[in-house]
Parts: sequence; C-alpha cells; structure tokens
Amino acid sequence: MDTSLMIILGVVLLILIIIISMYNSLINKRNQVDNIFGSLDAMLKKRYDLIPNLIASVQEYMKHEKGTLTQLTEIRAKAMSANISNDEKVALNNEMNKILGAIKLSVENYPDLKASQNFIQLQGSLNEVEEQISAARRTFNAVVTEYNNAVQMFPSNIMASIMGLKSKQVFVIDESERKNVDVKSLFNN
Repeated sequence: MDTSLMIILGVVLLILIIIISMYNSLINKRNQVDNIFGSLDAMLKKRYDLIPNLIASVQEYMKHEKGTLTQLTEIRAKAMSANISNDEKVALNNEMNKILGAIKLSVENYPDLKASQNFIQLQGSLNEVEEQISAARRTFNAVVTEYNNAVQMFPSNIMASIMGLKSKQVFVIDESERKNVDVKSLFNN
C-alpha cells in the first residue's frame, strides 16, 4: 500500500474518531443535565408533597397568615402541573423559597406551634429536603456549566450546532433573596 494513501487513511480515521468522541461527549453531557434535573425535580415534588402537611399543622396557629398559606398552595398547584417548562419550575421554586422563608420566620412568634411534635417533625423533614434541594442545585449548576462549556467552546461547539444543542439555564437566586431579610416588615404584613 502506498505511504501517502496510508497517511490519508490515518488522518481520516483520526478525524472520524475525534468527531465520534465529541458527539458522544455532548450526548453524555446532555443526558447528565437531564438526569440531574430529573433528580432535582423529584426533590422539588417531595417538597411540594410535604407542604400540605406543613400547612395543615400550621393553619390553626397562623389564622392571620391565611393569605400566605393560600399563595403557597397556589404555587404548589402550579408546580405540580404537568405542562410547565423547566424555566417556569425554576421561577416557581424561587417564589416558593421566599414564602417558605417568611413562614419559618413567622413561626418564631408562635411558641405553641414550635412545640407541636407534628410541626417539629415536618419542619425537620422540610429542612432535610431543602438541604437536598440545595445540594441538587449545586450539582445541576455544575453539570449545566460543563454542558454549556461544551456547547459553546471550540471545536465541540461546531458539533453541538450540527446536533442542534443549545445552552441551558442554571438555577439562579432571585435578586430579592440576596437582600437581608427585614423580619419586622414580615410580621407587619
């Protein structure tokens, strides 16, 4: 066999291996993002399943907080809807975080509620789920960042463009959650 033909075949084989490797890497990263989001979504559902129990325990003690509890129930119903996008889930999650924070602060004014065994157990479960969600968000954001880098960086961006892959959105904390909480204003509402 001719040496130049072997070199050409070697170069073609090397290019083919690189293309296959980039393709498989992009598919792997996309699947990781989908998998981690599925785990995060399952934890968010677990949070939404805990909320009715928490609301039932808290309602008797927080009659004047009825508006907050109603809003919490409405957000939960929206979040459980099957036809919402991932971006809408992120927005509902941010809204839920604000309301749950307000409820946790309101509880400080109700010593009987804090002493209720049901509430203590539910609060512990909710705190555990919140920690799991926080860890899942960090993992999701890391995987999305790795995926976005592959989709945006040369030369894998060429393959990503051919495959129709687009950058994904990371979980971002809402600007209002970055500010210090004015506890007094929460109780005056």
